[in-house]
Amino acid sequence: MSRVRKAVKSRQRRKKVLDLAKGYRGGRGVLIRTASETVDRALRFAYRDRKARKRSFRSLWIMRINAAVRQFDLSYSKFMNGLKKANIAMDRKALAGLAVNDPQAFAKLAEMAKEAA
Repeated sequence: MSRVRKAVKSRQRRKKVLDLAKGYRGGRGVLIRTASETVDRALRFAYRDRKARKRSFRSLWIMRINAAVRQFDLSYSKFMNGLKKANIAMDRKALAGLAVNDPQAFAKLAEMAKEAA
């Protein structure tokens, strides 16, 4: 049976890790074991924080809507309930965008929600 030399695949594997570790300081960017641990940890954080970003943006939109709705003597929950009763289906991202960029249109939505509630 012929001898198998694994140098090419091993080098490719290590090079992949070191490419991901590019820019890390000290041994984290040079030593394969340290770089591998650091890259694994970074990838776990990246995965976790992609989920967390969605939560934090939703929270930001809710804060913006609540702040805008308070000018019309409504709370956030009463506003959202009024929109639901008035059969207005808009997501929080769009509502927050209206509150910031088009206050007149948001004022109309607030009045419609107030009437429906």
